[in-house]
Amino acid sequence: MLDDGIRKLATGKNFGTICVHLEDGTILSHVMWVDADDEHILINTEIHRTKYLAMQRDPRVTVTVWDTKNAYAYGEVRGKVVGEVRGTEAREHIDALSQRYTGQKYGTRIQSERVIVKIAPDRQRPVGLG
Repeated sequence: MLDDGIRKLATGKNFGTICVHLEDGTILSHVMWVDADDEHILINTEIHRTKYLAMQRDPRVTVTVWDTKNAYAYGEVRGKVVGEVRGTEAREHIDALSQRYTGQKYGTRIQSERVIVKIAPDRQRPVGLG
């Protein structure tokens, strides 16, 4: 189960950083839109992107979501990729995220295929979330 404070942050208009392990052992960090359900942090990306390919090789990730009104309030989730959703649901999800963050439908050309990556927490650390 995802910590309630972290879930609330991830379903608001707050940004997150995902960290993944690259093939050479280095870490890639990427600031992104985030989402959550009751059990997972959700990341929407495309299947050709480096972060997605890295998660396919090594499912261990860390996602930190911070409160845009108070950067000292954040939630860190260390976990593993446990599933994904493609197709119409993933495409509609990126439009919903774009509406949340920008107030508009997603306007960037999709180069490959959208995918929602589901991350299950192994460790959660809510900081300053009440």
